[in-house]
Amino acid sequence: MISYEFPLNERVRTLLRLEDLFSRIEILSKRTESIDHHCALGVLFELLEVAARADLKSDLLQELERQKKFLSALYSNPEISQAALEGILNSIDNASNDLLTMSGKIGQHLRDNEWLMGIKQRAVIPGGVCEFDLPSYHHWQHQTSDERRAQLSTWLEPMLPLHDSLSIVLKLLRENGKVHHFTAFNGSFQQMQGGKVAQMLCVHIDNSLPCIPEISANKYALNVRFVAATYAAKPPLYEHDVPFDLTFCSL
Repeated sequence: MISYEFPLNERVRTLLRLEDLFSRIEILSKRTESIDHHCALGVLFELLEVAARADLKSDLLQELERQKKFLSALYSNPEISQAALEGILNSIDNASNDLLTMSGKIGQHLRDNEWLMGIKQRAVIPGGVCEFDLPSYHHWQHQTSDERRAQLSTWLEPMLPLHDSLSIVLKLLRENGKVHHFTAFNGSFQQMQGGKVAQMLCVHIDNSLPCIPEISANKYALNVRFVAATYAAKPPLYEHDVPFDLTFCSL
């Protein structure tokens, strides 16, 4: 199966983008080649841009507090594992405390680093980080992999509380959904929503099917359209029946 996640509001869209960026920089930072660490630095600059939203930190703190209150009310439910419940509540407490310790604007330590900002400014120019443009960056790329990894970790570490918090929120969002089984006849599916609002939709289809889902949704109607996986600018409709699983995720 291959899964496609479709955020239905800007907040979830931002969290998914950040999750993807944190995942990429984690993978790239662990590698040893200079080119991998060059790519990791580019991802760090992307993280800085996406995380610049002024209300991101407060949104996460409010959502963590809301989930803590909701989950705490489940202590009296005999069908809930008390150990698992305490585990997630402890994770929420730790994430909230770490997020509160982040002073100032997210990523300000990077913005205050003139050397990094010089690289960031040149990186938007095609070929702008060649050795003759940034000899000091060329020197950094020729340091040992351990030295580069340590430096990347130093730059990334102050932003990790953000990663921990959004990981908890997205985990709860993904788990708080019911799977429905549908078939898109001739590649199209429509369902009236009746006012039901979700924050994210997850579509799961067999990986062997040569098609890609496209979704449009609001609180009144849901439309899923499967197009042929031709990688063209305007792929045609996949005119075959497509069985798929659909999960409505909301907090």
